[in-house]
Amino acid sequence: MRLFAAVLPPDPVSDELAAYVDELRKLPGAADSVRWMERDSWHFTLAFMAEVPEDVVPGLCERLERVARRTEPFALALRGGGHFGGRALWAGAGGAVAELKILAGRADAAARKAGLKMEEHRAYRPHLTLARSRGEADFRPYVEALAAFDGTPWTVPELTLVRSNLPVSGVPGERPRYEVVGRWVLGGGAGGLGGAG
Repeated sequence: MRLFAAVLPPDPVSDELAAYVDELRKLPGAADSVRWMERDSWHFTLAFMAEVPEDVVPGLCERLERVARRTEPFALALRGGGHFGGRALWAGAGGAVAELKILAGRADAAARKAGLKMEEHRAYRPHLTLARSRGEADFRPYVEALAAFDGTPWTVPELTLVRSNLPVSGVPGERPRYEVVGRWVLGGGAGGLGGAG
């Protein structure tokens, strides 16, 4: 299973961002050179685990539950944006970004302790991917427009484990599907393994 730990924005926050993205999509060239992500795929990745063997998942879930228990809920907001070269456009984070980074470090450590080989440690840069380019795109106009975006803060209530189901049909434009396979309430509240519902 291709898995990653994530923080998911609540619906009202996604609604705000979606309205802003609708305006970005009207900028010149937005339809030609950029592939916009579906809003149900919006998330802050904390730790990307790639392929996880089935027998490792229960131990990984136990460790992520401990991470969630040790982490108090914190306030986060979507704020501004940036780009990774000409490849991806993203919305940034505001609020308790230090706590988000701590949670990301703990999720990464949990995956390593569960026996997963993780990427080299890099400085964590919280971002929510909005669009990817079909080649090399000039994202500067989008980033300039995003500079004014300052979303409503929310309290992050849980740590989520998400499965990425890659396209298999070969149909052009088909995208990965994301499925929540685990949720753990931050700060030790009730929570646990559950479906996407």
